[in-house]
Amino acid sequence: MPKFMRGLDGQAYSVMRMTVGFLFLWHGMQKLFGFPLEPPAGAPEFIIYVAGPIELVGGLLVMLGLFTRWAAFICSGLMAVAYWLAHGTEALLPLRNGGELAALYCFVFLFISARGAGSWSLDARRGSSA
Repeated sequence: MPKFMRGLDGQAYSVMRMTVGFLFLWHGMQKLFGFPLEPPAGAPEFIIYVAGPIELVGGLLVMLGLFTRWAAFICSGLMAVAYWLAHGTEALLPLRNGGELAALYCFVFLFISARGAGSWSLDARRGSSA
């Protein structure tokens, strides 16, 4: 590890968690409120009204580091389902079926669920590892 990064792994992890949560919540905003883009064309209402709230609330909780393990675990499961329902039926490999983002979110959220919120989080402030 480069010298300038030594001792910063906890902070870097927290920034990664916050960034992933922030990016994910906008998928929920899109589905539920049509902001900043219209919802995906032809998406079934079930996807809009089930995935949208999970993306919005789950992304917000992960970003803030509140109930992080559970929120990230649920988001990971949502992305696993999204991959296999929306992308995996087209082709096996994510590069061919357009599911790279869903696969990446799935495993990043799984990692966050396993590791927890980190030092810069509301979970840390309240003395919880949730």
